[in-house]
Amino acid sequence: MFETRGASKIWTDVDYDAPGKQTGWLYLHHSVTRSAYGQIMIPIVVVQNGKGPTALFTAGNHGDEYEGQIGLLRLIRTLDPAMIQGRVIMLPAVNLPAALAGTRTSPLDAGNLNRSFPGDPSGPPTKQIAYYVDSVLFPLADHFHDLHSGGGSLDYLPFASTHFGDDAAANAEGLEALQAFGAPLSVVWLDSKDPAFSPAAAMRRGVTALGGEFGGCGSVNLDGVTLVEAGLKRSLATLGILDPALAPPPGGPIRLMHCPGRQHFVYAPEPGLFEPAVRLGDWVEAGDLAGLVHFVDNPARNPVPCHFQGAGMVVCKRHPGRVERGDCVFHLAVDAAL
Repeated sequence: MFETRGASKIWTDVDYDAPGKQTGWLYLHHSVTRSAYGQIMIPIVVVQNGKGPTALFTAGNHGDEYEGQIGLLRLIRTLDPAMIQGRVIMLPAVNLPAALAGTRTSPLDAGNLNRSFPGDPSGPPTKQIAYYVDSVLFPLADHFHDLHSGGGSLDYLPFASTHFGDDAAANAEGLEALQAFGAPLSVVWLDSKDPAFSPAAAMRRGVTALGGEFGGCGSVNLDGVTLVEAGLKRSLATLGILDPALAPPPGGPIRLMHCPGRQHFVYAPEPGLFEPAVRLGDWVEAGDLAGLVHFVDNPARNPVPCHFQGAGMVVCKRHPGRVERGDCVFHLAVDAAL
């Protein structure tokens, strides 16, 4: 079966309403010199058994973020229709061109999928992918989890997250889902209401949405991969899709934190070579030294310091040593009382 829904030009060979386990493709027409009638074939897996909620899981939104991709592939290989009641839709490389290139943005159009919602059915490839997810997949879903990490430029302490918007009821549902995922470190984003983000787009459709940063450095954090796989199973069990006996229990108490605002981010003040003064997991106070920017092309010049503007735990640090002015070098989270 080949199906197109709504205004989207993307079509698929999976039947979202059929029982069983299907591995298929989303077909995005891409006409170029080497392939006049070419298709970008984005992998999609649908597992369904009977009536019940629908969970939508995506990874590879940014192509250089690998923990979610591997964790979701693990779940795809092990999840069987007989294990569930309901439906699970999984896209391990939703931004396939970026995933294959190992880049944050698409090599086809420089598009950042997580800044492209609600998309455009007649736009460049990244906008078309966003439109299909927003207009076709979100309306099918009750729960959405978009799996991220720091990619090539950032390193994160692994955590799951939710975004708070202007709807108090939706915020409460997101917080409940975050606690069900069971990440030992869980973060609420209070200052990330950009409507072009995937969680914000899902929430506009009435879908409970989670995110998370599960590692980084353009590498694979094994703890992050393990957390993704276990947390997704816990989410499915809480939704009533998966037998709770098949979901691992949380590893311990959850430390709930939040990112209250821009004062908890630190940016390089000059281009140069950045020397961090703290490590991931450290607690810092406002005014503490964050690091020094050195100038190897001018040894007589003193390094330029940058400082933390707020107090909190270092949950993210820059990975490459070279920086340009404006590069994020750290951000913090603080303990939440929500």
